Amino acid sequence: MALDLGVTIGFLIIFLVVLLGPFKVRIIEHNLEVFLFICGVLAMTISGLVEIPGVETGWRLEIIEEALTAPLHVGEIYGVPIGIAQIVLVVGLIIYKWHPPIHNAIRRMTNALSLKVMAFILISVLGLVSSVISAILAAIILVEIVNAMPLSRESKIDLTVIACFSIGLGAALTPLGEPLSTIAVSKLSGPPYYAGFDYLFKMLGIYILPGILAYGILGMFFLGKADPKHHEIEGEDYSETFKDVIMRAVKVYVFIAALVLLGDGFKPIIFEYFIKVPSMALYWINIVSAVLDNATLAAAEIGPVLSEFQIKSLLMGLLIAGGMLIPGNIPNIISASKLGITSKEWTRLGVPLGLVSMVIYFIVLFVIEPIL
Repeated sequence: MALDLGVTIGFLIIFLVVLLGPFKVRIIEHNLEVFLFICGVLAMTISGLVEIPGVETGWRLEIIEEALTAPLHVGEIYGVPIGIAQIVLVVGLIIYKWHPPIHNAIRRMTNALSLKVMAFILISVLGLVSSVISAILAAIILVEIVNAMPLSRESKIDLTVIACFSIGLGAALTPLGEPLSTIAVSKLSGPPYYAGFDYLFKMLGIYILPGILAYGILGMFFLGKADPKHHEIEGEDYSETFKDVIMRAVKVYVFIAALVLLGDGFKPIIFEYFIKVPSMALYWINIVSAVLDNATLAAAEIGPVLSEFQIKSLLMGLLIAGGMLIPGNIPNIISASKLGITSKEWTRLGVPLGLVSMVIYFIVLFVIEPIL
């Protein structure tokens, strides 16, 4: 199958608009959720012009249902559906109701520890436990602690971005952490891998655990450098209204629905080009997960016909690149929404940190490991 030139150009335009729009147009930056949803609708419409043998494309009832329900159902606890939007809403309401004791406890903890130590613990611990408590809950805990810490806005953004890289990596270690890991384990559950609950931990743990600790150490240096007089800054008082809590949950809902449409809409490009390239190139091509849903990319790329090295390299590319921009990861979306971080503010550290991380892991995977 070869894509029509007009279709390919259409997808390229949408991708470039999604990538550059939030940085160039202020109204897009402040209405990112609606903007991405519109781009998702356009991608789905263009996708309907393409036929891929064995692959469903374009508008259909199941994808509409998935876009409507995905933000509300990422798993179940005792038969009760649990989703990103509900968790954001419920935790937001709990903090709205009991924010004084919660914020006071956080501030007592930051006073008892130096901010650098606090940053290291926050980044490392949340990264390590995100595969158990989920990336969603880890991100919510992160933003509440960061919001109450006596830091400048720049330092809060730096700490949040680095912590989201850590959470994004750590969440991939078990199927409980995030949709990408759930999909990967599901697709590899049969022969020859028979992937179980601990499969990704055994395969990726040796790369992810040192990365989480490295991000924790990096966070210490960023705080010290960005704000040497941090003790003179008071933590922000809680100022959210009930309407703010509700609207944040609604925005997260629209954001996730938009990513579902974008990911499915770009299927023709993924199946036509991505899955045919070598592992080394795919590692770098997967940098597009900074914009597209990495779970969708994983679903298209991962399969039992791949070698373990191919699986390992493409997953690491997806996980690292997901931290570079706000749409790339669930923790990024939640954190940016709660703390009011703009795309430009996120990119200031997210892109260089992501690129440096990609280079380091590339050297480890493709240069050092083959020698060993």
